[in-house]
Amino acid sequence: MIAATAEEFATALPRHGALIGLDLGDKTIGLAVSDTMRSIASPLETIRRKKFGQDAARLLEVTGARDICGIVLGLPMNMDGSEGARCQSTRAFARNLERLTDLPITFWDERLSTVAAERALLEDDTSRRRRGEVIDHVAAGFILQGALDRLRVIGCGQ
Repeated sequence: MIAATAEEFATALPRHGALIGLDLGDKTIGLAVSDTMRSIASPLETIRRKKFGQDAARLLEVTGARDICGIVLGLPMNMDGSEGARCQSTRAFARNLERLTDLPITFWDERLSTVAAERALLEDDTSRRRRGEVIDHVAAGFILQGALDRLRVIGCGQ
């Protein structure tokens, strides 16, 4: 089930349980997970993209191993709020993933998540090489944390 709003997503979730956030790129997928109380998002790993089937298999392996109860996909909106080709690609990924899992899926506006992740890594004095290795799953953490904060405001999991 793909939820159109945070409220619809919240009603599809159990009261407690971890969520996973995804930062979909052309070459990688950054993953972040929450705690079961949905308070804190933690960067997890970056998947090197191959074919959809392989990417989905790895993602579902992680969701199963971590008892994930919902998926938040970063939606790469344009700065003016419009949707371009990258949004269409993300929505297509969600539709394909929906066929493979019963987990509810939603989108979260990811504008500036990579910028925020880069800034945080620079503040931590992370080397350029290391930033390249972790930027995608750190950005996924920012995406997921935004969704968690919204769910908390609407009373999900409280």
